[in-house]
Amino acid sequence: MQRFFEYNWQVRDEWFDWCNQLPYEQLVKERSGGVGGILYTLFHIIDVEYSWIRGIQGKEDIVINFVDYHSLEKVRSLSEQFQKEIVEFMKINLRERKMELVNVPWDNDTYTVDEILHHIIAHEIHHIGQLSIWARELELKPVSANFIGRNLTNIKPRW
Repeated sequence: MQRFFEYNWQVRDEWFDWCNQLPYEQLVKERSGGVGGILYTLFHIIDVEYSWIRGIQGKEDIVINFVDYHSLEKVRSLSEQFQKEIVEFMKINLRERKMELVNVPWDNDTYTVDEILHHIIAHEIHHIGQLSIWARELELKPVSANFIGRNLTNIKPRW
């Protein structure tokens, strides 16, 4: 599980770098499919990840408004801030908790910690695919989604 979080964060950081080539208007332009535009999609990925992690922790969900993070720098900073908190949380032994049931206020169903962690990973990968489509529509090369070649098995884990 840890390697896939690292993968998602590495790819996300590459998308932030990729976004530097676009004017602000292109970052916030509404696009078909997905949840809106490029910047909002990155914000959405971060918000969903953080909300689910807080749900696992039994903490109250914090509503984060996009209007407060309406620049590439602010969204990237939010990502870095939340990653630090997530890394600290992940230092606990989640294997022992993987079958623990979790209820969150935005959903009536109950999920295991394991299901939620897998959902977080799949959710980001899904939206990264959307960003890749939009990059191609702009006639730009998207960030590679390859897991292979990222040396993720050789890096020192953050937790």
